[in-house]
Amino acid sequence: MILEKLSDSLKNTLQKIAKSIFVDEKLINELVKDIQRALLHSDVNVKLVFDLTEKIKNRALDEEPPRGLTKKEQLLSIVHEELVAFLGKEQRKIEIGQKPFKIMLVGLFGSGKTTTAGKLARFYSKRGYKVALVGIDIHRPAAMEQIEQIGKQANVKVFLDKKIKDPIEIWNKSKSEFDDFDVLIIDTAGRDALSKDLISEIEEVNDEIKPDERLLVISADIGQAAQKQAEQFHKSCGISGIIVSKMDGTAKGGGALTACTVSGAPIIFIGVGEKIDELEQFNPEGFVGRLLGMGDLEALLEKAKEVIKIEDAEDLGKRFLKGEFSLIDLYEQMEAMSKMGPLSQIVDMIPGFSKLKLPKDMLKVQENKLKDWKIAMQSMTKAELEEPEIIDASRIERISKGSGIPTPEIRELIKQYRQSRKLVKMFKGNKGDISKMMKKFGGRLPIGM
Repeated sequence: MILEKLSDSLKNTLQKIAKSIFVDEKLINELVKDIQRALLHSDVNVKLVFDLTEKIKNRALDEEPPRGLTKKEQLLSIVHEELVAFLGKEQRKIEIGQKPFKIMLVGLFGSGKTTTAGKLARFYSKRGYKVALVGIDIHRPAAMEQIEQIGKQANVKVFLDKKIKDPIEIWNKSKSEFDDFDVLIIDTAGRDALSKDLISEIEEVNDEIKPDERLLVISADIGQAAQKQAEQFHKSCGISGIIVSKMDGTAKGGGALTACTVSGAPIIFIGVGEKIDELEQFNPEGFVGRLLGMGDLEALLEKAKEVIKIEDAEDLGKRFLKGEFSLIDLYEQMEAMSKMGPLSQIVDMIPGFSKLKLPKDMLKVQENKLKDWKIAMQSMTKAELEEPEIIDASRIERISKGSGIPTPEIRELIKQYRQSRKLVKMFKGNKGDISKMMKKFGGRLPIGM
């Protein structure tokens, strides 16, 4: 997952609370120090860290637990609430209004602005909007070629002109066609720094286009420096929101996120991978839930709605809870989850899954492996598919010869099945406890409980 080291540190810290016999000042002080250490290692500003942990400490010492919560449960809840407030508290979503709704992206060289434009186009296209990209970056070499390629990946129309060297002229040339689209994503030029030339160009383009949203794209790997960038752009062109890109590739993401939250403009999206689909709406509550191992059901459902029919999801869920689990069920579930994104990201959204400590090899299954498994399953008998436990060495050898899939791959498939079946049984046996605990925490499952 993104910010994996920070997440692991915070989870370990909260595990100490869960395993403690009682909550006293010594435990609270240890908790505060552990949180400070974890956040500082993630490049979060020192002053912000100490302000946050001071609030956690004061609340933990002064507040009595509400009715129905133990002191340990209250302490976990305080940590969650303060971290959510730390990252902006409320989620800001873009509401698509009049047609065409214009979203203009600004940012410096290297921020991932053009790639983010494609991701944003894909995001809205998958939600039923007719989307187009408009390329008006006339300065960066190969910018036009890049947005052309990204437009193909996102499967959206691209408006540009490689011969014209005036961004406003490019915009006006295709203006008559824009009314056919619901959403326009405009990719503007960047610079090495926020210079007078860049400010002047952005202001001119802004006056001409009159965008509904002006979003600043900032790379997560710049860490705390994100605050200065965000403040400068906000002051210069009145940005309405921020997209933090490249969250998956840096340990400084915590610094970038927290820096942006104090800049005066809300974070609206985060880039969580290199693929065109790997862009998420930023929800402070859900994001903290994932960091602490409590899951993010809202984000999970959002992804599921994009790729899975409601009736299919309900059918899978019913079979899952019944504990009736065959190889066919395993394949269908893995295939459905793979459409939603990398499995390592998906399981982080499911409350309680961090507690189960699933093997990493189970989470890194690639699409080509699923294809191999499907081919192997086509060489199995009905009895083998329904009762995989009967598959012994001789049957594996026969399946391998019939499918062309190596025997180690088939053994891995059987291993994955057994691990998943074990997981199903765990959930089946603890449904009551899970439901009870999730109610206490507003739908989230605290780790270590």
